[in-house]
Amino acid sequence: MASEGINKFIKLWLCIIISLCYCYSIGRTKKTPKGIVRLLCLLPVMCLFLAIPLNISSIHFAGTTAFSISWLANFKLLLFAFGKGPLSSPSLSLPRFIAIACFPIKIQQHPSHLNVYQTPTNYAIKVLLFALLLSVYDYTHHIHPTILLVLYCFHVYFCLEIILVTVATLTRALLGLELEKQFNEPYLSTSLQDFWGKRWNLMATSVLRPTAYEPVRNTAARFIGRKRALLPAVFGTFVVSGIMHELIFYYLGRVWPTWEVMRFFLLHGVCVTAEIVLKNAFADKWPLPREVSTPLTVGFVMITGNWLFFPPLLRCGAKERALEEYAVLGAFIKNVTTLTFSSFKSH
Repeated sequence: MASEGINKFIKLWLCIIISLCYCYSIGRTKKTPKGIVRLLCLLPVMCLFLAIPLNISSIHFAGTTAFSISWLANFKLLLFAFGKGPLSSPSLSLPRFIAIACFPIKIQQHPSHLNVYQTPTNYAIKVLLFALLLSVYDYTHHIHPTILLVLYCFHVYFCLEIILVTVATLTRALLGLELEKQFNEPYLSTSLQDFWGKRWNLMATSVLRPTAYEPVRNTAARFIGRKRALLPAVFGTFVVSGIMHELIFYYLGRVWPTWEVMRFFLLHGVCVTAEIVLKNAFADKWPLPREVSTPLTVGFVMITGNWLFFPPLLRCGAKERALEEYAVLGAFIKNVTTLTFSSFKSH
């Protein structure tokens, strides 16, 4: 059954790659100029990308594909239709077009010798902590529910960062691209604005800026001025993020949304806009020291996440399914290691 799921997953990704080859050809022909014409040509692919995660049963494969394809790739293709975004560069080769479209990566515009991928020790520690966290789940009946919810916060963070960094590192090795990092130590955030805008899942942030934030701000600026338009633009970005997270949660659980996740992002949208107003009014007069602002920020994210974000995941059995998949992966690695060692020993 596991092999059948993997074979199906591979076939779906072949379908994705073929679809992106079509999108690449659409952008290179003069018969489909940027604008509505190109958008109409890309719409079948975008609809296909929305349907693909429904055919994946693995919670990790479904979640990764939903984030990469149904959200990021579709938003990038939307920008591409109008000659904008990372896919619109005329110098992009087909392999790079496919990689940038279907993987959560962003090319670094000003490469630095000190980037995230040259600090493997940092990620090795996080992998070890993640493995330790998984082992703790064997004793959940001895752990207070509140502590468990805190562990779930770390689980999501470690899991996302490990997956995204692995994908980015492989892409970098294969294509020789200098890539921007996806996370920037979110546990050091000094404000919600800092957390969401500069530290947490930066790939999603970079896609939401041109597809949600900038259009809302440009539209609102016509009525209330560009400075005030910042607030509805920020809130509108959280609305779009909430909708996309509800879609991803549907792919994971296949149950009708209860809109708790949407309320989580609406709450944070309100709080971030209020934070911006308060910063403009009082930050210069009464700046909070990092020793105070960081625990407040991280604590607020954890408390609201445990209240609104995690309950839908737990109700659909996401934790149990994830642990089952980790067990299968562990058994597979153990078998491969045993066979490799036996083969080496026989020679």
